[in-house]
Formats: sequence, C-alpha cells, structure tokens
Amino acid sequence: MRSRIFSLLLVVVVAIVLVACGTPSKENVTKKLSDKWNDSKGYELQATMEIKTGSEPRLYDVDVWHTKPDFYRVHVTQNGKEESQMIVRNEDGVFVVTPSLGKTYKFQSDWPAQNSQAYLIGALSEDIKADKNATMTEEDDAFVFETETRNNHRKVLPSQKIYINKKTWLPIYVSVLDENKEEQIRITFNKITLGTARDAKEYAVELNNEESKPAEDEADDEAAKEDGFETYYPTVNWQGVTLEIEEAIKTENGTRSFMTFGGEKEFTIVQERVQRPEHKLPVSIEGDPVDLGFAVAAITDKSIRWESDGISFFIASETLTKDELIDVALSMSVDEMK
Repeated sequence: MRSRIFSLLLVVVVAIVLVACGTPSKENVTKKLSDKWNDSKGYELQATMEIKTGSEPRLYDVDVWHTKPDFYRVHVTQNGKEESQMIVRNEDGVFVVTPSLGKTYKFQSDWPAQNSQAYLIGALSEDIKADKNATMTEEDDAFVFETETRNNHRKVLPSQKIYINKKTWLPIYVSVLDENKEEQIRITFNKITLGTARDAKEYAVELNNEESKPAEDEADDEAAKEDGFETYYPTVNWQGVTLEIEEAIKTENGTRSFMTFGGEKEFTIVQERVQRPEHKLPVSIEGDPVDLGFAVAAITDKSIRWESDGISFFIASETLTKDELIDVALSMSVDEMK
C-alpha cells in the first residue's frame, strides 16, 4: 500500500513539474522578452504596416534602425508611391524628414520615450511591463499578449495584441485594436536583426534627406499638377457637427482650401499643395511628433499639422482636445462628405 501511495505521489509531482515546465508564466515570458529585446546594443528590422482606418486599407513598408542608447531612424514608404517620411533621433534632437520634398522639421521632444510605437520592439516590451492588467495566452506557435497602448491616439486605438514566436522569442505581428476590439492597424515583422549598431554619422539628417530624392524638374512638374489637387474631408462620425463654410482660394502656389465646422464641436481645416523649400535647413516646429501611421504630425494643444500625398494639412480648434484633433486627422479622406 505504501509503495502504491508513493508511486501515485511521484506521478502527481512529475505531472506538476512537466506542466510547469511546459507553460511558462506571463512574468517569466515578459522578463525573457525584455532581456532579449532590450539588452542588445541595437537592432534593425523591416516590417509591413496595414492601416484600415480609411475608406480603403493602405500598406506601408517600415524600416527601423536603433542604436543604443537613443539613436533611431524610422523610414516609412507607402506601397506604390515614391513619397516617404522618416523620423530621426540623433544627438541633435528629433527630426521628421520628407526626402522627396527636401523638407525637414525639428522637434523639441523626447520621442519615443512617451509615445510608444508598435514597430519599435523595445517599446513593445515596455508596453507589456507597463500594463499590470496585460494578459497572456498561447497559440500553437506563439505567445499572445493583449495590452493597453501608450501612443498619442490611445483613446482611439486603446489596445493591442502582440504575437511572439515561441522559438525565436521575436514578435511575429502586432494587431492594434479600436474600442470595439476590431483591428485597425496590423504591423507584420518580416525581418528582425538584434545586436546591430550603426555609426552616429549614419543618423545625420543631411544624409537621410538625400535618400530617394527626385530630380528637381520632376519635383517641379509634380508641384505644378494643379489638376491633381483633391480635397480631403473628415469622416469622423460626430453627431451635431456640420460643415458650415467651405471655400477655395487661388494663391500664387495653387489652391488653398478652407473648411469650417460648427455645432457640438468647432474646428477649421486648411489644406493646400506642399511646396518644396528653397533651402534644406531644418525648420523648428511647435508641438510634439505624433505618428498617424500614414504620416508624422506635429500636435499642440490647439492644432495638428502634417503632410501626406503631396498635401499640407492643418487643423485648428479652440475647443477640441488633442485626442479629438487626432480623431479628425485619422479620418481625413478624399471621399465626399455624406
């Protein structure tokens, strides 16, 4: 009888040990991810970002360089278009660079410390650690973390699911969700190389502003295509908000469109074709950089501005919050207002 009891206890203990070994805890996985992703001297990655917030999904290629401690270069290019944009952080500050337009803006900002982005894998591990209510589940080949987001539009896209390969311990993809748990952004990691480091000079703004630059005559021809100017409208679904004034003014550089909305919420939208600057010097810009996915914007308490598809956008309001300004920016579409 004693031998049977001992054998039964031994089987139970072995089973418990096997289960424990086969199912790592959330805390253990979190620590291993943080150690693997953050302890290297840097990384490089290539990813694909799909944004579903507009009338049609948009695809972007994302290339990231990171060299510890604080050097970053994020290069985003929309599929099928030559126009691209970069966020560069070097020893001189934070810059947004649009090589095809020869434009560079400088921000007084600590980006990305307070503005997590799903394509920065170090930020993903911080998201997991920062959310005390984060959950972890398992699929056949992946650990799946669901966490709160920590970006500038977290009220619009409050949560994310992070899928991590069990063998490589690297992220497979991230699904960013709206308040209804519907996927609005998916970032798929195609290649991640840990332990890389680039020289500081490779993060120079002057060097990065030369990449993918079109010939001057091509840029002038593109800017001159006034027939290609399309007016964008906000498609955000706000009750009691109406378009009160819409007008287009001819300027020496083309058309400038004004729209004023009133009612429950009041704001003004100005848009016009982007003009190439006469010089390449960085221009200081007020506000903090906020990644809209399709462009990097500058946001203040009263306004948000960005450039996309060859158009310069500016939204101003005395009453909208920053989150609401971002809501309007994310909803801009060439579709006519209903």
